[in-house]
This record gives sequence, structure tokens and C-alpha cells, in this order.
Amino acid sequence: MIPLPLPAGALCALIGPPGSGKSTFARKHFKPTEIVSSDFCRSLVADDENDQSATGDAFDLLHNIADKRLKRGRLTVIDATNLRTPDRPWLLSRARHWQRPTVAVLFDAPLATVQAQNAGRDRVVPSRVVRGFHSLLPTTAQLHDEGWDTVHLASALSTRPNSPNVR
Repeated sequence: MIPLPLPAGALCALIGPPGSGKSTFARKHFKPTEIVSSDFCRSLVADDENDQSATGDAFDLLHNIADKRLKRGRLTVIDATNLRTPDRPWLLSRARHWQRPTVAVLFDAPLATVQAQNAGRDRVVPSRVVRGFHSLLPTTAQLHDEGWDTVHLASALSTRPNSPNVR
């Protein structure tokens, strides 16, 4: 296993399309309290993680939780697609505000792999939506240019079910 070094109090953004393995990776390698999930926030505000009409409120909540955790110096793992370029600056600015290091983990699996994984999930996202998100995948160079302190490719990290904590 290749360890994922995370500095104390870091903001870690998981970046990838639906079905790319972000949530599975997060559950395997982080404490539940360290993960701030857009799906979970959507379920908190609408009782349904699939209710896209609740997305704005869900992200308000996600940002509030992330900000409070960063303020306290707690590891904060953002489990959302984080694929749209305008979605990432807020994360970077809040981490910088609280003087916390930033880590991006890019889930860059081929579209066919992501589509197959998506089809096997309990909550299947429409194929066209997955394809659209996949087309937004940034490069590691782009993420570095945006200002992320560290960028990891998830394909280089172990995601085996019995792997010890990556930290």
C-alpha cells in the first residue's frame, strides 16, 4: 500500500465523477466524523440524498461544517464530486483562511470503469450525468496550478477493503 500522507488539520478534497470510488475510499480510510459528504448533507436537509433540489442548501451545510472543522484544526475530508472549477476555490480559500494545508485526491479512472462501478451501486446516477462529470476531470497539473499543496492520484493508492488507515 502507498500511504496517503495527510498533514494534521488538512483539508482533503476527493475529486471525481459519481461512481469513481470516492465515498468507498473515504469510508475505508477515514473516521466517519472526518468525512463531510455532499450526499449526507443533502439527506440531512431533505431526507433524501437524491433530492437535487436540495443541493444548494446541502452545500451551504457542507461549507459550514467544513469551516467549523478547519477552524478547530480537524482533518476535513470533502466527499463531493468537486469537479467544477468554480467549486474548488471556496475550499482552498477557507483552508488558507484557517492556515490549513490542502490535499486533493483525484479519482481519474477511465470512463468505462466509472460507468461499470456506477451501475453496481445502490444509488445509480444516470450514465449521461456520469459522462458529463467525467469530462470535467482536471489534470494533476491543473490542480497544482489552482494552489493545492499536494495532489494524489487515487489510482496510485490502495483501496483494498482490509488496508490499514492511510494516514
